[in-house]
Amino acid sequence: MTSQLRQSIVQACSGRFFYGWIIVFVGSFGVFSSGPGQSHTFSVFLDPIGTELGISSASMATAYGLATLAAAFMLPQMGRLIDRWGPRKGLLLIVLALGAACFFFGAAANFLWLAVGFAFMRFFGQGSLMMGCANMVSHWFTLNRGLAMSLMALGFGASMAVHPPLSQYLVNEIGWRNAWFAMGLITWITMVPPLLLLVFDKPEDVGLRPDGEAPAKATDEADGTEEISGLTLSEALRTPTFYILALVWFAIAMLVTTLHFYQVKVVTDQGLSKEEAASLFTVSALTMVCMMPVVGRMFDKLRTRYVVALALVVTALNLAGITFVTSYATGIVYALMFGLNNALSMTMFGYIWPRYFGRKHLGSIQGTGQMVGVFGASLGPLPVGLAYDLVGNATATLQALAIFPAAAAILSLLFLRAPANLTESAHLE
Repeated sequence: MTSQLRQSIVQACSGRFFYGWIIVFVGSFGVFSSGPGQSHTFSVFLDPIGTELGISSASMATAYGLATLAAAFMLPQMGRLIDRWGPRKGLLLIVLALGAACFFFGAAANFLWLAVGFAFMRFFGQGSLMMGCANMVSHWFTLNRGLAMSLMALGFGASMAVHPPLSQYLVNEIGWRNAWFAMGLITWITMVPPLLLLVFDKPEDVGLRPDGEAPAKATDEADGTEEISGLTLSEALRTPTFYILALVWFAIAMLVTTLHFYQVKVVTDQGLSKEEAASLFTVSALTMVCMMPVVGRMFDKLRTRYVVALALVVTALNLAGITFVTSYATGIVYALMFGLNNALSMTMFGYIWPRYFGRKHLGSIQGTGQMVGVFGASLGPLPVGLAYDLVGNATATLQALAIFPAAAAILSLLFLRAPANLTESAHLE
């Protein structure tokens, strides 16, 4: 019944618009639904959890970091499972597990339970769900992949706009534990129906090709296998391109996560109220939404290394800029820049792996690359947490961290190039 309904929906869309845009819509909902596993949501819960369980900032950051690190090393296996099962089945499993992880996290009674809950939330939310959505959308686009990824990433902007204030409201009204139970239910309601009713793994499954190009000729294989190209994971690991991209994504994931995780604490310590601090996420989200189409077209039209370097420079500016937020006006300026930062980083997240290595073995390559990024995210909050515990503020630490993405930007400009045996995006070199 579900299969027949999905086929009917594809037929109804045929001739009107490319069905890949429906996939982008579902992917955007998926990225939104990753919110319970994202740092901007955890940021609201740090104080109430720490107060009830008696956990310090450094201990909380340690639990978060170790849990995120553990989640990182499971992502390559999830990538291989997505290659084997396809994005649709993989995402269904991930969404069901993420909802259950919310329930588990809301029942945390001690440090160990909290750390395990962090691991589940980071693995299924920030790691697997976002990776699966990017994998799904990547199969449907090549020439317009940047635009598609930027539109998919609007879900992250929506999450930034909705999840922090929603979480604060739920914490105030029903307590932090029940807030997590509510978010688990919201995750299932948001994602399970569209995955069941709308998703196909790749355009070849319904007689289409990426970007809505003319269908394959009758002499092509029915499953479209010959139309899909790309490096294997072992081939990718033998290129310098992989390691440059890994460093870039490590820096972006580490430092943007740090800003999300500690934004509320940093700016409230510098004079803003908790409500003002939470509202800055909404400003950033709106900026991100406005900038997404521009950023997507930049990736589609400009040399990729230029856009990657820009993303790293903007990250550096944000790390330094947050230390100068002493009023709501300066907070707005920071939030606008952080919105651009998120537009660049979220589009890059899904774009770089198929751009440089193709889509034939995308899951395994993407999973390994995402492992590096999540590893970076696991380390990011720790130095800031230590700075708070040892010296009482993180100003100097945040400013010092800005040197890392600036150096990575120079490296990208000088050395980032596609492997010689991958030519589908030669116009972006």
